[in-house]
Amino acid sequence: MNSLSMHEANPTSHFAWLQELLKEELAPYPGRSARVARMVIAATLVMIVDQTFHIPYAAIGAIYALTISRESPQATTRFVRSVIAGFAVAAADVLICAIFFENYPLIRFLWVIGTLFLMFFALSALADFVAATGFGYLMVITIPLWDQQIPAEPKIEGTLWAVGGLAVAGLITVALEIVFAEFSPGDPVIRAVSRRLSAVQQLLTAYADDGKPDPSTNSEIIRLATVGTSRLRITIKRSGSDAHYRDRIGALVALTGRLTDIALTLTYLDMSFSESDRKHALALAGNLELIRAALTEGNVPRPIQMDLHNDSLEVPLLRELQDTMSLIPEVFAGSEPQTNWLLPPPAAESSQGIFVADAWSNPEHVHFALKGCLAASLCYVAYNFLFWPGISTAVTTCLLTALTTVGASHQKQALRLGGALAGCIVAIGAQVFVLPSLDSIAGFTVLFIAVTIAATWIATSSPRISYFGLQIAGAFYLINLEQFKIQTSLVFARDRVVGIALGLVMMWLVYDRLWGTSAAVEMKKAFVRNLRLLAQFAREPISPDMRIAVARSYSLRETISTNLDKVRALADGVLFEFGDSRAKDIALRNRMRIWQPELRSLFALRISLLKYRLQLPGFTLPEPVRSAQRDFDNRLAEALDGMGDRLEGKPWNDIARFRHSCLQLERSARLEPSCNEDCRGHVQSFLALSGTIAELTESLSDQLA
Repeated sequence: MNSLSMHEANPTSHFAWLQELLKEELAPYPGRSARVARMVIAATLVMIVDQTFHIPYAAIGAIYALTISRESPQATTRFVRSVIAGFAVAAADVLICAIFFENYPLIRFLWVIGTLFLMFFALSALADFVAATGFGYLMVITIPLWDQQIPAEPKIEGTLWAVGGLAVAGLITVALEIVFAEFSPGDPVIRAVSRRLSAVQQLLTAYADDGKPDPSTNSEIIRLATVGTSRLRITIKRSGSDAHYRDRIGALVALTGRLTDIALTLTYLDMSFSESDRKHALALAGNLELIRAALTEGNVPRPIQMDLHNDSLEVPLLRELQDTMSLIPEVFAGSEPQTNWLLPPPAAESSQGIFVADAWSNPEHVHFALKGCLAASLCYVAYNFLFWPGISTAVTTCLLTALTTVGASHQKQALRLGGALAGCIVAIGAQVFVLPSLDSIAGFTVLFIAVTIAATWIATSSPRISYFGLQIAGAFYLINLEQFKIQTSLVFARDRVVGIALGLVMMWLVYDRLWGTSAAVEMKKAFVRNLRLLAQFAREPISPDMRIAVARSYSLRETISTNLDKVRALADGVLFEFGDSRAKDIALRNRMRIWQPELRSLFALRISLLKYRLQLPGFTLPEPVRSAQRDFDNRLAEALDGMGDRLEGKPWNDIARFRHSCLQLERSARLEPSCNEDCRGHVQSFLALSGTIAELTESLSDQLA
């Protein structure tokens, strides 16, 4: 290996890993500042409204205002609708229990245990995770209320205020999202398309200047190509626009995704750019800028103008970029004959039921519910036995940190404890040095905004550390917004930390000592599954029906992309697991972090090669080359399945047959006499892609052996 070395550095210490993680997660990215601004304004408005009108559960409302914000008003509205539905079901459950079991302590205790089991089962088995979370969260904040020895009327009012206060937070956030959308330039799909075009333009400009794009440009191209365009297609489908608009914007998204895939291939191939190639790349970058500017301003892009000829190009992918770019203006001109080669969108998603597909057949859902219920029940019994309702946050800790593996749970528990401690330190510092000198809500609002900005910047990171930021905000809010006055008592901070510690102890007892699943084991299983899925992807298309073939290819692509991220998350969780096998697990994690970028690169190149497998117009190959390609792809799939067998400890053969197929493919392409000049250009690009895939596969196989 050579031109494709993408190995991740093996950190020399956990501190180096942490430093690298924070640098990556806290770096600004396009749209982050705007999103932070929306979240901070939403939380601040909720705080002011709740404090002004004395609406209970102000702290919970402000926390939800931070978590509700989404990429569009439509997405935010759907989120709020799901959350409120979960709240409503939970409130009905609580009130029904109050009617029938309030005067029967034993039956009520059994109802609480049953409700906790139902709560964790819903988290695992409900198709709508947001609604399940809303149901669980309202249950854990109202169960302590109904345990108090007070008349029934305040309990009912408190339950209804919990739903009402959170609904107010949701409505304020949705209204704010709509206002921001009115002032945002263009629709979210066009903005996303513009970002992709800009990334390709920067790559071409770099090649035109000195032939060496900087690492940030490469990283952006890799990220955008790996993510794909599935979210944009979903946004278009749910936009409510007319069919004519959806068709044209859908074609634009498909073309943009293809440009990104071609640009990704350029970043992997070690090709030298001649003077003619650089001039052509600069001309393409200029045309991309014109197209992007027209789309951003709401105008129809004009046909691209190229003064250079393709005859002297040494990088044939530039020709593919030009061909794809030329179709973008034609999409809006309604030129159907030139655009009908686009991949047809996958069939519309079938409506999803209330529960996931294996809700009643997979015992893991019940196992997850039993573990979560046991830990939460122990916390419930503990704080009632101690007559200490202030530490009821222990049950909330169980709800929020219950994950499928020990390492993942430890990671979230560490983020919760660390974030809560940081938030409590900030709150206590404010109580000692700042709050005594404040005498109005205006001064408190300034402090509130400052803390919320810092917490929200962390909360807009990836899931690896975003929970830490939410916990900082949550701790600060729960200490300072529980009462409608300046809070100077340290009791709230003490109780919150003790409650979280109790919850973590119970989670450790249940998940580690009694019933744990190793993150290292799950990481290995997920990696093997990725190898086998990529083997399936190499064999596609299987169906002769183009629409079915493309739908299956899209599905496999998105599943692999999701699983690649899952391996990375599980690898982070391994660091939080301890025991006799820790050294071996850490060593496996380090190897996985080296193999993972190579597997991701192999996946990205297979995406680029798919157009040849589908035989799209302009990417057809002579029959002898097609036959050799089918054999090459089948042998690649065998090699990938063999790597999976090797990791599972099964017998496996070496990749000699795959190496032989590589030689046969190259020989078939070199000896094909029927190619014209354009055909030879496509065959050259195809061979370059296939050769790079062969290098990656052999390198990965050697390392696994």
